[in-house]
Amino acid sequence: MSIKLNPLSEAQSKALEILLEGAGPEQLIWLSGYFQGLTVAHNKPSIGAAVQTPAAVVAASHLKLTILYGSHTGRSEGIANKLSGLLGEKSISAGVFAMDDYNPKQLEKEENVLIIVSTHGEGEPPEMAEDFHRFITGKRAPKLPNLNFSVLALGDKSYKLFCQTGLDIDHALKNAGAKELFPIVTCDVDYEEDSNTWMNAILRKLAELHPIGASAEVATAKPEELVVYNQKNPFRATVIDKVKITGRDSDKEVYHVELDLAGSGISYQPGDSVGVLTDNPPALVDGIIAQLNLDAESPVVVKKTEYSLQVALRHQVEITLLTRDVIQKYAEKTGIEAVAKILEDDKLLDSYLWGNDILDLLVEFPSTLTAQELIDLLRTLPARLYSISSSQDSVGDEVHVTVATVRYENKGRNREGAASTYLADRIEIEEEVPVYIERNPGFRLPENDETPIIMVGAGTGIAPFRAFVQQSEVQKRKGKSWLFFGERRFYSDFLYQIEWQKFLKKGVLGKIDLAFSRDQDEKIYVQHRLAEKQAEVFDWLENGASFYLCGDMKYMAKDVQKTLLEIIQTQGGMSEEQARDYFKKLKKEKRYQADVY
Repeated sequence: MSIKLNPLSEAQSKALEILLEGAGPEQLIWLSGYFQGLTVAHNKPSIGAAVQTPAAVVAASHLKLTILYGSHTGRSEGIANKLSGLLGEKSISAGVFAMDDYNPKQLEKEENVLIIVSTHGEGEPPEMAEDFHRFITGKRAPKLPNLNFSVLALGDKSYKLFCQTGLDIDHALKNAGAKELFPIVTCDVDYEEDSNTWMNAILRKLAELHPIGASAEVATAKPEELVVYNQKNPFRATVIDKVKITGRDSDKEVYHVELDLAGSGISYQPGDSVGVLTDNPPALVDGIIAQLNLDAESPVVVKKTEYSLQVALRHQVEITLLTRDVIQKYAEKTGIEAVAKILEDDKLLDSYLWGNDILDLLVEFPSTLTAQELIDLLRTLPARLYSISSSQDSVGDEVHVTVATVRYENKGRNREGAASTYLADRIEIEEEVPVYIERNPGFRLPENDETPIIMVGAGTGIAPFRAFVQQSEVQKRKGKSWLFFGERRFYSDFLYQIEWQKFLKKGVLGKIDLAFSRDQDEKIYVQHRLAEKQAEVFDWLENGASFYLCGDMKYMAKDVQKTLLEIIQTQGGMSEEQARDYFKKLKKEKRYQADVY
């Protein structure tokens, strides 16, 4: 029995060829939605309802919808794809584009645009959103009276300019005359609930405008579906090993921690991060309760669940960091003028946010609060992300992290980082740690294994490069590799020294250049080593190398990027503008990737 692959008649096939000849991307998207709608109408009539007619499908197909995302870690991309899938189920086709793959001048031709964008660092757009952000907020931005839009902004309230990129774009589109489909939604690091709320609102709004796209709430996973581990549902990984990898003379405390993922089905790639659900330092919890003279067993509610005050402060809310939002709520609740004044001066606010915690605020500006009023001031305790320092192809059902313990003294009181001291002090081998994987598609080894790679890391920024080199060994990468690593002192702070020496000996790692800032009178950092080898660095770039950077965002990353631009300008004989265009091209081609914190 022969199988007829093409069920169309000869006349139908010929008509289809004529229809598709010369069709552009927008026309194909329209046709895709049209045919999908016909299929739904033919195969899935509602119970007790009339089957949708082709005319109704045509009406829905006329909905022109574009989803743009700007992502640093991949969260925005994930939400964009999820929303596209939900729309597709309702016979609404949407074009989904990364912002750096989209010409912003096209906005004048759009009808409905949904924007999902994160904010990176101190109010900066992620790299893939830089050009779009510059265009829409600049003088060349067009008037957009025929555009409907909505923005979902992702951010972190521990930064002063929370969700600034999304707010900038929202403001610019309104100024251009565009109309809101739904008001902007800003999400903290615990973003899932707010993003689902926004998606449901968009689905309902589109259903109002185009009835065929009937509203549907964002679905939760069915019990029989594969378990997905995330911040809401972490996997409890057993600690296999924990070892301090800085020397006795070091003024840093860095731990290598290995976690067992056996039985979880969790997979990850080099470049991803692991989210650790931490708790808060017990001494800080006790200090807060004592300062407010509250009963540790007082019942409080966090996100509709009741806990004792002590349990909530220990496990459910953020207390080691201050945010602008917390200070603002405290000023409004207490009416203390001195607290309000902190918010009026950006420099004063920056100074106060750095190094202070909730107890500092309560001690310096005392007031009376009930247990619930205190809890209502605070945000949910977010997971802490650590760059993964292992390749799963090399270590199997394990995940390794490299953790610098945060300890310092301020105002006569010892301070502790929540997650770093949790892993260093409060969790031991064979105990369990709640974890999940945070994908980072913007920080990946090149697909072509012959591509040379340059890796630049300082401190625990070395972590993903350990994963890269392990992966290179397993898959027998052919491309050259070059590592630049910086820390304070050679004898006490050379993280994974023996492993790098073995990789060099095997030829898995081609070259290594080191910068130990405190081993001589003049401080030497990784950017200085790059400058010393600038001719060779540029030669590698000219021969197709990919450049990777991991480390401190505020200082190290900016200095390295500045040095790289100077190398391109000097060695390439370029003007400053030409060097910037060259650097932009590296980023566009994914040959410059940064994982900074």
